[in-house]
Amino acid sequence: MSTVKGLFKGNIRQYGMIIALVFIMLLFGILTNGLLFRPMNISNLILQNSYVLILAVGMLLCIVTGNVDLSVGSIVAFVGAVSAYFLIDLKLPTWIGILISLAIGASVGAFQGFFIAYIRVPAFIVTLAGMLTFRGLTMVLLNGRTKSPYSKPFQAMASGYLFQDIRIGSLNLIALIIGVVASIIYILFELNNRKTKKKYGFEVSSINMLLVKMVVFIVAINLLTYSLAQYNGIPIILILLTVLIAVYTFITNKTIAGRHIYALGGNEKAAKLSGIKTKRVMFWVYTNMGLLAALAGLVVAGRLNAATPKAGNGFELDAIAACYIGGASASGGVGTIIGAIVGGLVMGVLNNGMSIMGIGVDWQQAIKGLVLLSAVTFDIYSKSKSQTQ
Repeated sequence: MSTVKGLFKGNIRQYGMIIALVFIMLLFGILTNGLLFRPMNISNLILQNSYVLILAVGMLLCIVTGNVDLSVGSIVAFVGAVSAYFLIDLKLPTWIGILISLAIGASVGAFQGFFIAYIRVPAFIVTLAGMLTFRGLTMVLLNGRTKSPYSKPFQAMASGYLFQDIRIGSLNLIALIIGVVASIIYILFELNNRKTKKKYGFEVSSINMLLVKMVVFIVAINLLTYSLAQYNGIPIILILLTVLIAVYTFITNKTIAGRHIYALGGNEKAAKLSGIKTKRVMFWVYTNMGLLAALAGLVVAGRLNAATPKAGNGFELDAIAACYIGGASASGGVGTIIGAIVGGLVMGVLNNGMSIMGIGVDWQQAIKGLVLLSAVTFDIYSKSKSQTQ
């Protein structure tokens, strides 16, 4: 029991919100008489919140540097409008239109990153200006109107499913196979991670604790894939999200570039004195944010099957809230990709559960605001407790 307490105490930021997410899901599962856990609703939950999770991945890096990006919602709308021009008006091949749209998003991020990193204009001001500028340009491109429809392949990226017709009885075979493969990969990852830590003399949890952790996660993975198998199978956007999470988790945890981002957020002057090119790091963080905002814009346009002037309204607040709820520090230097994803899922489950219960949008906003305040308060409290011990 003391081992369990020690493990939780040492990883309170990591496990606290996961436990909160599980509690919220169980609570709404009871309050909605099980509707929250129906296969169709689980699938819709993933599709509806995919844009928040994509933006949260990029926003986490901005927050780790001690800043935010207020322009991402407007970039989502702007890239949606740009994609409509190339794919609907000019009728370019889908893959070419997607690549051009992503390149434009990255260019927008680089434009803002230049002012933030090299001109030293505060990120808040630059991205606030970007929010206004690109919202205005969206209105210009769309002339205040909605453009549609997109091609079927483009829509499939945001709302399609992976081989949904391959079934065994009522279950999608691909979803079941992916659940088993993901479980095997997870087991190998955990065992290799434990072996590496022991090799370099780091403290590791007991084998019993490792087994408990692995069983919990394997059960969760297979419950998710089994639930999805009962509906249309694995959403294509879930594959994209999984790849993004894996890549950015690797970058932040295992690469020099990732360590430089955290060093910059922890203490910019110390990072600069240690030889880190802080300006270059900041520039690429915002270029990356522009790229991911563009990807989110394509996902939103594909899901709506339209480019609209109002797309992306409030998305920046959802992404920022997801990061803070997931344990990122407002002062920079602290936060994980997994934490941001968990925070985004908390927001998504709250939205979905309250909508099923028929709670009005006004009360939904108030409750989400209180959840955000509670999460940040908990983070500050746990940080102060760890410093006093």
